[in-house]
Amino acid sequence: MRIGGLASGMDIDQLVNKLMTAERMPLDKMQQDKTMLEWKRDGFREINTKLSELDNLMLDMKLSKTYNPKTISSSMAGAVTATGTPSTSNGSFEMKVEQLATNAINVSTKSLSEEVSGDENFIRVTSATEPLPDSVIEEFKGVVAFTTYNSEGKPEEKTVDIKDGDTLNSLLKRITDEDNNVRAFYDEVTDKVIMETTRTGNFNDPENDENNNTGGQEITFEDNSFFAKVLRMDQGSEKGGQNAKFTYNGVHEVESKENSYKLNGMTFNFKNTTGAESAKLTVSNDVDASVEKIMKFVDKYNEVVEKINDVQKEERYRDYPPLTEEQKEEMSEDEIERWEERAKSGILRGESSLTSGLFDMRQSWYSSVKTDGEYKSLTQIGITTSSNYMDGGKLIVDEDELRTALQENPADVQKLFANSSDGTDRGIINRLEDSLDRTMNTIGERAGKATSTTLESYTLGKRMKQLDTRISAFEDRLTQVETRYWNQFTAMEKAISRMNNQSAQLMSQFGGGQM
Repeated sequence: MRIGGLASGMDIDQLVNKLMTAERMPLDKMQQDKTMLEWKRDGFREINTKLSELDNLMLDMKLSKTYNPKTISSSMAGAVTATGTPSTSNGSFEMKVEQLATNAINVSTKSLSEEVSGDENFIRVTSATEPLPDSVIEEFKGVVAFTTYNSEGKPEEKTVDIKDGDTLNSLLKRITDEDNNVRAFYDEVTDKVIMETTRTGNFNDPENDENNNTGGQEITFEDNSFFAKVLRMDQGSEKGGQNAKFTYNGVHEVESKENSYKLNGMTFNFKNTTGAESAKLTVSNDVDASVEKIMKFVDKYNEVVEKINDVQKEERYRDYPPLTEEQKEEMSEDEIERWEERAKSGILRGESSLTSGLFDMRQSWYSSVKTDGEYKSLTQIGITTSSNYMDGGKLIVDEDELRTALQENPADVQKLFANSSDGTDRGIINRLEDSLDRTMNTIGERAGKATSTTLESYTLGKRMKQLDTRISAFEDRLTQVETRYWNQFTAMEKAISRMNNQSAQLMSQFGGGQM
C-alpha cells in the first residue's frame, strides 16, 4: 500500500494511474490483437464443424442402399413382414406361416411351500429370500445339474454350484447368469418357479435315436434332482421348444429355429400364423427414402455454402476493436453485445483458405463423370446450381426429375454420385470428399481442431503464443515503470518535506530574533 501527497498535497495515486494509462496503451493493443486472433480461430473452427457434419453424411451417399433401397409391403403385416437389400428383385411373393418358433418353458407343478402328505420326495422351501433349508444344502451341496442341447442336438450338461447361505433367488440368478441358454426365476404370487430357454426352436428332436429317452424336452434333469424335489418340476410338463414352419410361394417348405429367415435377398420376420391363407409381399424401389437422403445431403451442403458466403460478405468495422476490461466495466451488457457483434463482423472476410475451398467444392459438382451409363452430370437428374449469384453456388433440386431417374435407373445414379474410381470416372461425392478434406486440413493448419491442446500445433496458435510472451514481458516492464514513477514522486515528497522542515526552522529562528 502506497500513500502519497502528504508533503505536496498532490493526489499522487491518481497521477500515477493516469501516467500508467498512457504507458499501458501498447499492452491494450496487444491484448486486443490476441482477442481478434481468438475470434478468428473460433470462426474457422465453427466452419470446420459444418464441414465435418457434411463429411459425416458422405458415407450414406456412397452406399448402394441410398440409391436403390427396397420397400416390402405385406398383406398380413400382423403375421409376416420382410426387409430387403438393394439386390432384392422387385416383384410379388407369397408366404404361408403354419407355426411360430417358441422357447421351451417349464413351471413348478405345486407351490414350493405346500405340504404334501405321504410324499417324501418333495422338500419344502418357505422363503425365496432366506437361506435354503439345511436339508436342501445337505442333499444337494456341491452342484445342481441339468442338461440342454447344442445347435447340433447334442446334450450338454450344465452345473451350478450350491453353497451354504444360498437363497432360492440367489441360486436361480446364478442359473440365469451362466451361459447355458436358460433363465429361471421365482413367482411370489403363485409360489412357483419358472424355467425357460432363452432361445426359440427345437434343439432336442425326439426323432433322434440318441435322445429318444428324453421325450424331446429342451431342459432335462433327473427324477430325484434339485429341480424335481425342491423346485417341484415335472420334466414331462415342459411346453414349447418348437421351430417355425412356413411355405414360400406355395412350394418351398422351410423350418427355422427363429422367427426370422433370410431368403432371396429378403429377411422375413414372423409374428403370427397366417391360417389357411398366404401373406402376399410386394417388393418395390423406395424412391421416397432415396430422395429424402439426397435432399438431406444437399441441404447440408447448401448450409455450408451459405455459412462461408456469409462470412465473406460481412462488412468489416475497423473502428470497433475488441473492448478492454476497463471499457467493459463502463458499459452495459447490451452495449457490449452490440459492440462485439460489429467487432467480430468480417474477421474471416477474404481468407483464402475459405474462398479457395468453396471454389474447389463447387468444381466437384460442376464436373462431368465418365460413368459408361445414362447419367454423366447432375443436370441430367434434376440437380443444378442457383442462377442467383447471391446464393453463391447453392444447389437446386427438381425432385420430380430426381425421382424419375431413381425409379428408372438407380444404378447409374449411384455411379454418378459414388463411383470410387480415380480420374474422369470418379464419382461426384468422392470428388467432393477430396476437396472437403483439403479444405478441412487447410483450416486445421490455420486454426487447429476443437481438441487441440497446444498453441504450437496451428498457425493462429503460434501467433497467440508470441503475443502471450510479448504481453508477459510488457507487463513486467509496466511494473518497473510504475515503480519508477512512485520512486520519483516519493523522492519529490521527501524533498518537499525537507524544504518544509527547513522553512519552518528558518521561520522559527526569525520569529525568535524579533522577540
